[in-house]
Amino acid sequence: MKYDPEFCEREYNVRARVPEHPAILSRWAMQSVATRRLHACLLDLPYGEGPAERLDLFPTREEPSPLLIFIHGGFWRSLDKSDFSWIAPSFVKQGVTVALVNYGLAPQTPIEDMVRQTLASIAWLYRRADRYGIDGDRFVVCGHSAGAHLGAMSMAALWNVFADDLPEDLVKGVLAISGIYDLEPLVHAAFVNVDLNLDQERARRLSPLRYPAVPGVRLITAVGQAETSEFIRQNALIGQHWRANRVRDVLDPGRNHFEVIEDLPDPDGPLFKAALELVQRR
Repeated sequence: MKYDPEFCEREYNVRARVPEHPAILSRWAMQSVATRRLHACLLDLPYGEGPAERLDLFPTREEPSPLLIFIHGGFWRSLDKSDFSWIAPSFVKQGVTVALVNYGLAPQTPIEDMVRQTLASIAWLYRRADRYGIDGDRFVVCGHSAGAHLGAMSMAALWNVFADDLPEDLVKGVLAISGIYDLEPLVHAAFVNVDLNLDQERARRLSPLRYPAVPGVRLITAVGQAETSEFIRQNALIGQHWRANRVRDVLDPGRNHFEVIEDLPDPDGPLFKAALELVQRR
């Protein structure tokens, strides 16, 4: 398929489409600082040796608890787990432990390594489930934007090939919010590919659409109704490709690419209910 560079820039450059995004990101950071002050948490737990290989854990008092692993977005080149602490409290109140995962960012870290880091963080949590009062049979991944891509890659992971002490179905469910699952259009989007350095071969190899999902892993897809046609198309693509795994789709009314993730910790919102649906089913 031939992609028009101007179209790809327009459809995928979400910061250009949402001029108020600096205020949104600042609000997230401030809310996260307040959350870490008010709630019990374990910060910067090292799941690997690299400086970015850290995660934050917000535990519950109920043991063993299900685990929601959140992978942040930022087009693989920005943001940090510490910007999303505000997601955790609503889930903790429901007896769900929350892990917020960091990974290396582009251009210093290629996406291949980000995928490996994501898998390593999940494996690290599985091996230490007993230590942190977590039910190792109830791991659910939630990702937004680039994080949804990484979450989808975990859903296709061959866990017992990655490490022989891991179960084939380590991840039991994935909530994929506003992700990119076919990376080929980004080869033509100069605003981001200046850092990602994707060519067609790498883009295809790194696209979840090129792989089968682990049988039985439950998938809920989600996208904001006010997002671009490409993000809506990408959401439909992964749902169709993994239709045997998809439980349902959530179309979040009136929400753009930034606003949609703010609905995740809302106890009355569709994304919160979708996440609970995944973690509460064995």
